[in-house]
Amino acid sequence: MAKTQKIAITETVLRDAHQSILATRMRTEQMLPAAKMLDDIGYWSLECWGGATFDACLRFLKEDPWERLKSLRKAIPNTRLQMLLRGQNLVGYRHYADDVVEKFVEKACDNGMDVFRIFDALNDVRNLETAIRTVKRKGKHAEGTICFTTSPVHSIDNFVDMGVQLAEMGCETICVKDMAGLISPPQVFELASALAKKISLPIHLHSHCTAGVAVATYQKAAEAGVQILDTSISSISMGTGQPATESIVALLQGTPYDTGLDLTKLADVAEYFAGVYKELSAWESGLKGADARMLIYQVPGGMLSNMESQLREQGAADRYEEVLKEVPKVREDLGWIPLVTPTSQIVGTQAVMNVLAGERYKLLSRETEDIVRGMYGKTPAPISKELVDRVLGGESPVTGRPADVIDPELEKHRAEIGSLAESEEDVLSYTLFPKVAKPYFEIRHDAAKLAAAIEAQNPKPAPAAASAAAGDTAQYTVDVNGQTFHVTVADGHHGEVQVSSAKPARPAPKPTASTSAMADGDPVPAPMGGNVWKITCEEGDTVQEGDVVLILEAMKMEVEVSATHAGTVQQVLVKEGASVTPGQALVTIG
Repeated sequence: MAKTQKIAITETVLRDAHQSILATRMRTEQMLPAAKMLDDIGYWSLECWGGATFDACLRFLKEDPWERLKSLRKAIPNTRLQMLLRGQNLVGYRHYADDVVEKFVEKACDNGMDVFRIFDALNDVRNLETAIRTVKRKGKHAEGTICFTTSPVHSIDNFVDMGVQLAEMGCETICVKDMAGLISPPQVFELASALAKKISLPIHLHSHCTAGVAVATYQKAAEAGVQILDTSISSISMGTGQPATESIVALLQGTPYDTGLDLTKLADVAEYFAGVYKELSAWESGLKGADARMLIYQVPGGMLSNMESQLREQGAADRYEEVLKEVPKVREDLGWIPLVTPTSQIVGTQAVMNVLAGERYKLLSRETEDIVRGMYGKTPAPISKELVDRVLGGESPVTGRPADVIDPELEKHRAEIGSLAESEEDVLSYTLFPKVAKPYFEIRHDAAKLAAAIEAQNPKPAPAAASAAAGDTAQYTVDVNGQTFHVTVADGHHGEVQVSSAKPARPAPKPTASTSAMADGDPVPAPMGGNVWKITCEEGDTVQEGDVVLILEAMKMEVEVSATHAGTVQQVLVKEGASVTPGQALVTIG
């Protein structure tokens, strides 16, 4: 048996817990009241940033993710702050140039981040080099990550070899990231024991309760020599999330692996976040217990809750089971890639497209095509010939490190965003999410316009909101630049409003174009709901069947919409940035 020692705990309630269970909707204002309690527990680290939270701050919550980090650092001075970094993907869904990766890591360090859990969705260590090197140069903690999965081409030996490579790259801890909750007690014992024989670094285990085996796996991991476990406070835990912190603390109490954490203090934290859970219950995952089918479908917790949300937005919630069964088929076609962001999002979205279109790969996201092109790195197994032929058409894929074929891009984006960017952090946000960050910057920049909109509409505070604010704040619904926001402002300061919380209202479904609008041609419908990313045609253009007429951003992926037949573009019925619903007419072709 491995040498026994105290187990340390990483608390995930501020990041992966709400990403996996509540579709990443926890706001900074809901985190800060618990900051002192969390800081007093004695955790090894608090995971609070990165992953999908960066995107969600800008896209859904209209918050600045950098301000979240600064606020948490100020409120939590004594505990390591930890983030999840997707290697060359950073917190986005594609590979970025090295200059972007270096600057992002530098600014994250400068704003208070301590521990960087760095992973690559394909387990291609070449995609981790720049991030690890920059973290070490800044004197912070680099945690190299092995994405655990099962397939005909993955083995314990593969994972151990990767762990050795990560140690040689200078990582200070090694994380086994079991994003779908697949690893069984015997498997974790075998893997952790094998890693311990090859490397002397502490091993950190991250898992989910999706398939129902994680608590037993954690016990066996401790016996195998794993030194750090990821857990989440009980009120936002289990299901698609991590094992409950208190449960693991109690499980190990009085054993050689005792965490030393105080259950009474943890109970206070749990009580607070129970209230937060109620506030966010509209976003909760449909998986309340365990679903052993995940051992077959291998869908990570965060992917599961977001896929449910996305299907609801597409008006296709009833097709959830079909999509679930399609996921492993797409994964196999793409070379048995592990399912973790961004590959989980890519595979999940492609599975949705296949089901909604009624034909496999009739629609392809730009990101699916980029996997085939080699722009995400080397897949564990060859990609299906059907997809290779469809995407490459005889061209050669990228076989080296993908970032080596990406030109420096930070200065280009700095010039594009101009004065709307108020800091280097803003430039990075725009570089990562240009279509999402720019509208946020415009709202923030135009506080005067927001104040004028409030005055012009002469709103009255909602009674419940006014009561809850006890006279200090009030909530309004306003329209600015064509977008509707729920906004919280201080009473008596309408003329110089400070936006403390801009929550986007859920948009009403947009009607399809009328029959009269179609008179001049046949409509090209939206294959799914999303936002118009780019219009690639103009009225009067001659197009052939299959020509791309516009690009949608659907479920965070880019989806090309093609002409259904040859002809002339008669009408373009939408504008860039507009949201559209499934089946809505986008252009007409006569």
